[in-house]
Amino acid sequence: MSTPHARVRTLRRRRRRLVPTVAAGAALMTAIAGLPGAQAAQPDRDRVDPTDPDFGPQVTVFGPHTPQDEIQATMDALHAQQVDAEMGTDRHAVYFLPGTYGSAEDPLQFGVGYYTEVSGLGASPTDVTVEGAIEVRNRCLSDDPANPNCIALVNFWRTISNLSLDVNTAGQGGCEATTNFWAVSQAVSMRRLDVRGPLSLMDYCSAGPQYASGGFIADSRFDTEVTNGSQQQWLTRNSELGGGWSNAVWNQVFAGVVGAPSEENFPTEPYTTLATTPVSREKPYLFVDDAGRYHVRVPAAQTETSGISWADGVAPGRTVPITDFYIAKPGDSVARINGQLARGKNLLLTPGVYDVDRSIAVKRAGTVVLGMGHATLTAVEGSVPLTVADTSGVVVAGVSIDAGTEESPALLRVGKKHGKNHRSDPTDPVTLSDVYFRVGGPHVGKADVALEVSSHDVLVDHTWVWRGDHGVEGFATDGSAGVNGDTERWATNTGRNGVVVDGDRVTATGLFVEHFQEHNTIWNGEDGTVVLYQNELPYDPPTQADWTQPDGTLGWAGYKVADDVERHRLFGAGVYVFNQNNPEIVTEDGFSVPRAPGVRLHHLMTVNLSAGTIQHVVNGVGDAVSPETSGTPEYVVDYPAP
Repeated sequence: MSTPHARVRTLRRRRRRLVPTVAAGAALMTAIAGLPGAQAAQPDRDRVDPTDPDFGPQVTVFGPHTPQDEIQATMDALHAQQVDAEMGTDRHAVYFLPGTYGSAEDPLQFGVGYYTEVSGLGASPTDVTVEGAIEVRNRCLSDDPANPNCIALVNFWRTISNLSLDVNTAGQGGCEATTNFWAVSQAVSMRRLDVRGPLSLMDYCSAGPQYASGGFIADSRFDTEVTNGSQQQWLTRNSELGGGWSNAVWNQVFAGVVGAPSEENFPTEPYTTLATTPVSREKPYLFVDDAGRYHVRVPAAQTETSGISWADGVAPGRTVPITDFYIAKPGDSVARINGQLARGKNLLLTPGVYDVDRSIAVKRAGTVVLGMGHATLTAVEGSVPLTVADTSGVVVAGVSIDAGTEESPALLRVGKKHGKNHRSDPTDPVTLSDVYFRVGGPHVGKADVALEVSSHDVLVDHTWVWRGDHGVEGFATDGSAGVNGDTERWATNTGRNGVVVDGDRVTATGLFVEHFQEHNTIWNGEDGTVVLYQNELPYDPPTQADWTQPDGTLGWAGYKVADDVERHRLFGAGVYVFNQNNPEIVTEDGFSVPRAPGVRLHHLMTVNLSAGTIQHVVNGVGDAVSPETSGTPEYVVDYPAP
């Protein structure tokens, strides 16, 4: 798609210094898909200009003096391109240099579509201010005006971070002017935000059911009430709720959040509230210093924290200059990327889809792998697209990983499978932040396991591990291959387990795992801690025989802790059932854990979404959820009971 503005210039063609107060006076943007005919000479790929790094044509950078009509037109065009591109291949990152955008009289308002990251380039979120609205609205999936089916259930894969938002919806009509809408579901994060004004996590203005199904907030401050609305599950971590939080549906979890609602009335009010977060590390972020040089800030790991990291200045951590990164582009070979990693470089993945035919191997302690604009690694020829050695301090953030058409044994491995892992550091854990996995959807996908964690002392800070329940793979939808092609999907898009944890002292904050064909999550390591777990069992087993364990147990629990584990903690967890392909299918337990004194589960639930049955919540405890109880959760406050 060509840019509609002749004044847009690519970053590759600029060679003057990018000082925010000076250089930002021009349009510091790449085109949405590049200027036709404006091919620059290929630069030296081993040299990075610290004031003008070559991020490629899918990255857009605005300055505070960029004419607002250009910003508005570019963002409107990008949103129009991406708002329905659920299974598309375009990836985009949009950055704002320090400064102010929009005004009380002329607010800047735009939507954020699929595979789009919007971030500020300040050292602090307060360095970039947008007065206006940055929004995600419901998608109306039907052209029938009597039943438009407007929902947020498939509003996946988008990011907003590192800026201040002064909510100003002036000029929007009626209901739309009441708040800033962020109506999303999985694989969506809000990080390092300072939001001044109302925010709603559902779009209550459009016709239709208005469902929304999950998301993640971290390291953010809100001065006005946040409306949860129809959000079925949500994790808010290390933040400040100055105006409070309204509503809850099934599973709302708060960890280290100042102003969080009390959990005293659980489950009448289904809040799970931890005063502090056991282990946390904020996601690395790109920023520009006062001299116009680009860096990546890598926050340090913390224990038992609450509130925002930037209240008293820059959060503890380290700053890595952009010159210490290899800036990868789609089409780069794995050999080239691994060669740069071996030379001691960190890795910045610019937006796009990378076909990976052998593992990108991260071996050096402290390496940073940062994806821009939901950069996506796709397995080719059954590869494991990304491996992290048994080491410490590695951070992988903002990366999506897709299965390919030949089965991969795993999509991401941390540590040595079935090997001796002993090099971890509990004060500097390997960390995965906003790392997402997909088996099926845009194309046929096959993986035995998606995420495999064998190292000790690993932190998983927000992930969505998804075996696709829908997509554009071409399965028959006329009933010959099951409901919505599900029987064919079951036999073709294969994924046994979503997450397998063998390491000890592994912590997950925001673990969303869905639709795998056996246990969605298996936890074999000791001293594991999970804060918010969300799971949907697979929609598509054709028969009960396909969903029965070899020992005769009906179905696989959505969350399984190995029988020999002695210590494990889980806070705020839900397993949902919607066996649309065969509503008669039965699952014995939503959760299966050993009966050991050190295994403690707090605030569990199961719920039926109109098809299939879960007989018990955990280990035979809790009543069944079935089509007759559709939409009504069954809760267990503590297991074992005190």
